[in-house]
Amino acid sequence: MRQAETVTFGGGGLNRAEDLRRHPDQLAALPVRTLLLWRGKPLLDRSRGALQLLDGSAFDAFDPPVFVGEVEGAAIWARDVSALEVEGADDTLGAFLDPSEQSHPDLPPGSAFVELRATMTQMSALDAEIAATAKGALEWHRTHRFCSNCGAETTPGKAGWMRACGSCGRSHFPRTDPVVIMLITRGDRVLLGRSHGWPEGFFSCLAGFMEPGETMEGAVRREVWEETGVRVGPVRYLASQPWPFPGSLMLGAHGEAITEEITVDEEEIAEAIWLDRSEVLSVFAGTHPTVTPARKGAIARFLLEAWLADRLT
Repeated sequence: MRQAETVTFGGGGLNRAEDLRRHPDQLAALPVRTLLLWRGKPLLDRSRGALQLLDGSAFDAFDPPVFVGEVEGAAIWARDVSALEVEGADDTLGAFLDPSEQSHPDLPPGSAFVELRATMTQMSALDAEIAATAKGALEWHRTHRFCSNCGAETTPGKAGWMRACGSCGRSHFPRTDPVVIMLITRGDRVLLGRSHGWPEGFFSCLAGFMEPGETMEGAVRREVWEETGVRVGPVRYLASQPWPFPGSLMLGAHGEAITEEITVDEEEIAEAIWLDRSEVLSVFAGTHPTVTPARKGAIARFLLEAWLADRLT
């Protein structure tokens, strides 16, 4: 797929500078810019719709930062400040569509912590990649503080890209969970599903986690069969998207259905439907009577728009 890396969080060109992680003296010699995240929300300059990077080791009383990469000769670090007492934490915090913004008097005027999914399409490709990397890495640290081998508490190292166990000597590294997300078509129609907990009428491509020992193609066929009872024949890879909610790599694929009768497994999803091209066009135009479109910036929408425009090759 020629435009694969134009998906949100892809193609930002971030220099991750892995060599500097292994040479702390060289890393320490670079100017420091810090991105703060509060409960996974990056700090944005609202006037520019860009990340708000602070000079120096900002808020260094909080957890150790993670080195994200080198940009224009500066070291970009990310720091979790979720313990910070902020303003603006209302009832919409953590909702499916979280419009809330949080601020703090010690932060630059006009800056706020904003839900990444609400702003990801407004950022430059580089800013989006920095934010996704920072969110994913910090979430891994938050949920992997103890050794999976012996249970002892671990300590971060390698500029935040590993955790070491002083008890048994094991080293642990950030994980990314592979998820297949499928554009399933049969002729001029596409198969969409709605998960439990999603708003009524909100449909997207089917998706599911890959299992050990499974190919991407096998995972596509298994997930579609389990969720909808539809059998899939040929499968091909299209594009991928890092998805730090909390820590997945979405593997976008195109599958050709060889059956069309839907039998939903209600433990897996709430409902599934076939829509033809004209119906999907009306969904994106906002004129469909019952269906609302997949979220802007998500690979599901990227794949559906590519299918509508005959850009899957």
